[in-house]
Amino acid sequence: MTKFLTYEDRLEIAACLKDGCSFGKIGNRLGRDRTTISKEIRKHSYERKSGYSGSPYNACRHKASCKAKNICGEDCVRKSVQYCKLCSQCNDFCPDFVEKICTSRFKPPYVCNGCGEYYKCTLKKTIYDAADAHIAFSKNLSQSRSGILSDEKEIARLNALISPLVKNGQSIHQIYVSNIDQIMCSEKTLYNYIEASLFDVRNIDLPRKVRYRLRYKKPEFKIDKGCRVGRTYNDFLLFMKENPDLPVVQMDTVMGSKGGKVLLTIHFVEASLMLAFIREANTSQSVIDIFAGLRKILGRETFKKLFPVILTDNGSEFSNPKAIEFGPDGLRQTHLFYCDPSSPYQKGAIEVNHELIRRVLPKGRSFDDLTQKDIFLLMNHINSYKRKKLNNRNPIQAFSFFHGEELLQVLCCSEIVAENIILKPRLLKK
Repeated sequence: MTKFLTYEDRLEIAACLKDGCSFGKIGNRLGRDRTTISKEIRKHSYERKSGYSGSPYNACRHKASCKAKNICGEDCVRKSVQYCKLCSQCNDFCPDFVEKICTSRFKPPYVCNGCGEYYKCTLKKTIYDAADAHIAFSKNLSQSRSGILSDEKEIARLNALISPLVKNGQSIHQIYVSNIDQIMCSEKTLYNYIEASLFDVRNIDLPRKVRYRLRYKKPEFKIDKGCRVGRTYNDFLLFMKENPDLPVVQMDTVMGSKGGKVLLTIHFVEASLMLAFIREANTSQSVIDIFAGLRKILGRETFKKLFPVILTDNGSEFSNPKAIEFGPDGLRQTHLFYCDPSSPYQKGAIEVNHELIRRVLPKGRSFDDLTQKDIFLLMNHINSYKRKKLNNRNPIQAFSFFHGEELLQVLCCSEIVAENIILKPRLLKK
């Protein structure tokens, strides 16, 4: 059984609340603890201002005896009513308004779903709706998986404080306790930043950490939300709407065995050409180094032409977007955007092309014995594979049409004769 409540569970909770069931009884029906039900209802219920047929919302204590008129003045939306108490805006404008609150809303079950006075009440109500609760839960889950809340300015501030002290031989604990009022985050978070290569210092610079053998696999360090500000998928759609002629490049990681080498894949959507680069570890710095190398061999103008827009996922290896977007001269050379969490279909072109890589390198297969020369060979076979959407041409031919053969040679791409193409594991058998 999943640890999260499903939509069907929430429908059952709503039905039980309407029948007046207790938290314990609802929990027994769903096989959950009563506190789980209580937390679900209190977290995902919402307030509603509503009345009933013929009587709009009015939570004033003086409603029964009130005979006030023309409270709204010229802004009144219901000038035909005899008394202002019959208008839904009465409470907002009346200077004598005193709210009447139903105390039943603050006792179990904390909602009005099963109240016998629900259809005769004009006070503020608390409602639990299964559909709204499930939408709110899904949104909260997606946000929680997108990472910690920190922006690039905060990372830079911490880096300026932490890195010089580490280089002087101080431990993270010493730095933390001495500067706790300036750091504004936990000690563990500082270790996570160093692990994710977001600071100028690395684990090797820490006095003691590198002496310990890794006892367990650490969880992946998620990209921080601050990096995604202005770079979300919605921002990508708006940017492409304003710049419809710019080609899009999609970027992703292909994993080998756990803890081993990985591939960085770069997919030119327009031509379906994919580049791949072997990396020793799945770190942010390894991605930055590859783009630094591409800038060096391509030159600034060619790089800007090839990589005007990059779309990638929320992996920790892409958690330093400015280092990719801006060159060493500080000038912008590309725009990087992130897909929504758990939405690989938003960069479906590269995901489909990964299937060709997996024909040669199945999941679980270690990449530790591979070199960049092997990867160039693999990608030449894949890029020589003809595609129906390219009018039965291969990606190398399509890319050559857009950018010329000289650029293909710079990128180490060469066409394989059709009858010699191999997309089986034996292609890279040592």
